Parts: sequence; C-alpha cells; structure tokens
Amino acid sequence: MGPWLDSITAWLSANPSWLGAAVFLVSFVECLAIAGIIVPGTVLLFAIAALAGSGILPLGEALLLGFLGGLLGDFVSYFLGRRFHQNIRRLPGLRQHPEWIAGAETYFQRYGIASLLVGRFIGPLRPMLPMVAGMFDMPLVRFAAVSVVAAAGWSVAYILPGWATGAAIRLPLPEGFWPEAAVVGAGLAVLLGVAIQSSVRAKPYATWLIALTCLILLIGVFLGWPYLAHLDQGVMTLVQEHRSEAAENFVVLVTGLGDFKTQFCAAALLLIVLVITRQWRHAVFACSTTLGSAIINQCMKHTFARARPEVLAEPLSSYSMPSGHASASFALFMTLAVLAGRGQPVRLRLTWLVLGVIPAASICVSRVYLGVHWPTDVLAGMLLAFFACATSLAFVENKQPLPALPLRVWWLLLPVIFAVLVGFAAHSLTHGLIRYEY
Repeated sequence: MGPWLDSITAWLSANPSWLGAAVFLVSFVECLAIAGIIVPGTVLLFAIAALAGSGILPLGEALLLGFLGGLLGDFVSYFLGRRFHQNIRRLPGLRQHPEWIAGAETYFQRYGIASLLVGRFIGPLRPMLPMVAGMFDMPLVRFAAVSVVAAAGWSVAYILPGWATGAAIRLPLPEGFWPEAAVVGAGLAVLLGVAIQSSVRAKPYATWLIALTCLILLIGVFLGWPYLAHLDQGVMTLVQEHRSEAAENFVVLVTGLGDFKTQFCAAALLLIVLVITRQWRHAVFACSTTLGSAIINQCMKHTFARARPEVLAEPLSSYSMPSGHASASFALFMTLAVLAGRGQPVRLRLTWLVLGVIPAASICVSRVYLGVHWPTDVLAGMLLAFFACATSLAFVENKQPLPALPLRVWWLLLPVIFAVLVGFAAHSLTHGLIRYEY
C-alpha cells in the first residue's frame, strides 16, 4: 500500500483544493457497505487528515466533511438494505464472503440500536451494520438519529488524531516537545496495553492491575509536570493557533457539559435512578467513582497549588491541576460505559469504554482551547477518573461480577442524563454562566 498511499498524498499536496473532497470521499467509502471492508480507508484517512492539518484545511472543516461523508455512507448502505433485503447476499463480494454480513447480522440482532453505536468503531462491522439495519427494516427516523450521533463521534475519533499530527509537525514547537510527548504517549500506551491484555485474557486481577497502572501514571504526572513544560507549551500553542470566533460558541457549549453544576446534577440523577430501580451495587459503583473523583480532585488541587495558564485576559486565580472538568466528565462517562458493558463480551466492553472517552476527551480539549487548563492538567484529571473508576469496580466486583443493567433502567436513565447535560450546557451558554474555574 506504501507507493499507492504516497502517490495519493503527493497528488493532494500538489492539488490542495481537492483535499476537502478527498476527506469527504474517503470517509464515505470507509462507511459504505462492502467497499469499507475492501478499501484500507483508516490508514488513508489518517494520512489525508495529517495533510489537512499541515495548514491546508481547518480542523472544523475536516471534521464536518468527515462527518458528512460517513453519514452519507451510512444512509446509502441503509437504503441498499431496505431496497434489496435478503437479495443483498447476491451482490459481488458478499457471494464470495458471506461471513461479512453474517457477523453483522448476529451483532445487530443481539444488540439492536447499541450495535450501530458501538459497531461504528469496530472495523469489519462499521460498513455492514447500516445495511443490515435496512435489511431488518429499522425505522428510518430511529436509524438516522443513531447514525448522526455515531458519525459525529467517529469523525472526531478518526480524523482528529491525523489532523493534530499534521499540525504538530508544521508548527515550530519547543525543542523538547517530541521527547516529552513520546514519554506521555508511552505511558498511555502501557495503560492501554495492560487494560486490553488483562481483560482479553480474563485475568481475575485485571481491574486491580488497571487501577494500579493508573495510579502509577497519575503519580508520575504530578511529580513530573514541571519537566513536561515543553509539552504543555507546544500543545497550548497548537490549540490556541486555531481559535476562531466561529468555533467559540461550540467550544463553550462543550465545556459547559463538564461544568460543576451540570456534572453534579447528572451524577445525582444517575444515582437516583439506580436507587429507585434498586440497582444497589451499580449505585455503589457509580457513587464511589463520581464522588471519589471529586474529593480526590479537590485535595490534589490544594496540595500541588499549580497556577493556571495566562491565556485569558483576566487569568483565573484558582488552582489548575488536576482539571475538575476532566476528572468529573471522565468519571461520569466511564461509569456509564462500564455499566453499559456489563454482561457483554470483552471486545464490546472495550468499545463502550472508547465511546465513553470521546465526549469526555472533547470536554478536555475545550479546556485547553479556552486556555484555562494546561494539557497535563486534563491528563491528570483523566488518569484520576480512570483510577477511581477501576478501584470502585474492583471493590464492587470483589466477590461476584456486576450484572448487566436491565433494559428498562437504560430507557429511563439515558434520556434523563442527556436532557440534563444538554439543558444545563445550553442554559449556561445562553446566559453566560460557564464557570471556567472548575
């Protein structure tokens, strides 16, 4: 694939006006039934996104084009399924590889709507599930609603890393940026490897091992943040360079999702629903994760007393590390992701965790974008929430695994939390009540 990829990127470098069309087209093909399995779109999309980040295409445009391309791929696949139903198996490619559609059918029949959200991040399933949803006559309105949410998360997860890589290579970053970034990246890679390997191998001590790894990395960040100054300055420069008035309101809305009042009400409603439905062990896990993260966060803020960045016209006087928005949002979304994955295969549990990371990470990026936290602040907040979540889960599952939540609880829980998050964030944006200091 090397020469072919090089020729495409070379042509796009010489013809940058076509780069936006390339992001849209590759995203479309990556999410299109059958074609998404055959074409190595993930690698190609990363390369094109990196090229876009080199100064050719703004991040907002790249994310929007990726979102629209992926969404179009979903809808074309869906209508193919609705049009041909079971005759779809006669199409070229599926006749020779019936397992492509068989796996997606099994997955869809088992998990329903959730399969469209989670399967979006599982390569072989991503292009096939919308077509299977059409084959089984899923209502268009329901499919469209789920597909919009899934495509938005997919666009961020698949385009942002490549775009950020291209932008980082282009900018004159501090000399020590890349070595420090490599150290942080290696630490996160170790955490990811420990989580995946211990979970896949079903080790009885897997959750404790993950908690211990998070604790070691968290201590490392707290002791080592003075030595990560080049990383902080470099990432801050990268993010601040792309500030724009057009994106300001959206970023403020995102950061409002992590505001203290918003997160407190969402966590409180989560606990109330779990208690009302008598899910006692789930309630203990959720309470210990969210409350534990908040208590530890405030203790650490005053222990290390780190000053905030001087980006705002009037810099905030409160302490910076760890970010309260980061720890609260990761604690809430990781709690929901863990509860969603109970009673499901390891692969699906890990995918739910990835889905939980996306909104929490978006809130973290908004904090750096607004200049109220250093990158290592949000990194510490994330690791703190991971540690609290893993420790709480290990205690709750000490004697027996946590069972899956009944579906009736989810139908009550999700609309309530979604309404609270969006309602408070929108109200804060409208009335200018965003509290940057959390």
